[in-house]
Amino acid sequence: MIYEMRVYEAAEGHAEAMRRRFEAEVVPRLPRHGIELLGVFTDDAAPGKLTYLSRFESEDARKHAWASFSADEEWRTVKADSEKNGPLIRQQLVTILTPTVVGLLLS
Repeated sequence: MIYEMRVYEAAEGHAEAMRRRFEAEVVPRLPRHGIELLGVFTDDAAPGKLTYLSRFESEDARKHAWASFSADEEWRTVKADSEKNGPLIRQQLVTILTPTVVGLLLS
């Protein structure tokens, strides 16, 4: 099992639109592509950032899931429509986490 943490930093003036799109459009699609969402987090000290944690059976499963998500035509349309006034995300940081202490992790 591996975990992935993604941190999205909104483009200037787009933090709320980024969060709305994530909640309404991204979250419902994740399970369809084999992406298990464990949690979504915000930080009051960094209101333009959105962090989420997901889990995969393996690195191959992670790569396949994101390729499937990226190829989703409905998602591509939603993304394009939501970015008519420019991208909502300025920067994205992806961190792959491999458990080192078994038994202390989320089940």
